[in-house]
Amino acid sequence: MARNGGSGRIRAGATVTRRQLTAVSGETIPIPDADRLVHLQFRRFAGCPVCNLHLRSVAARHGEIAAAGVREVVVFHSSAEALRPHTEELPFEVVADPDKRLYREFGVESASRALLDPRVWGRVVYGVLRDLGPVLRGRPSPSFVPEGGRLGLPADFLIAADGRVVAVKYGDHAYDQWPVDEILALARAEREDPARI
Repeated sequence: MARNGGSGRIRAGATVTRRQLTAVSGETIPIPDADRLVHLQFRRFAGCPVCNLHLRSVAARHGEIAAAGVREVVVFHSSAEALRPHTEELPFEVVADPDKRLYREFGVESASRALLDPRVWGRVVYGVLRDLGPVLRGRPSPSFVPEGGRLGLPADFLIAADGRVVAVKYGDHAYDQWPVDEILALARAEREDPARI
């Protein structure tokens, strides 16, 4: 894959090596997908309240995303066992990568700015408060010492059927990712002009 000047980050126009990922559900996920775009998103740890906020917004509009020809695949740096209680209601596949093999390959980093950036503080508080109800009803709370640590940064990749990376976003803090409208806009632009890169 093409990377930006030694930073380890992948840039748009790179080609992703064909692979099969296994979801925590047991489903095999081809990357790239021959029939649709793949939105490969990297999140943090099982039960992460900030990640849960974002994933709820994606789940709420999953029908629109699927209708736009996009397959959602979410990667966490937690084990499948830790993820299962948190992913049962999600309408898309979740992949466990506790060794962070995919994170390294895609140049996804951890940094203190994940939580120290003031732009994320309100989302952290809101996410914790929003997850309090499910935790009180029995869903496991996130670990105080999560696999892979608390300082993971998000990243988003839109991958075409031929393996070409259409667009990339590396987050500057824990809640810095593509909103659903951006995913839909990128998918629409790719359908209208797939050779624009």
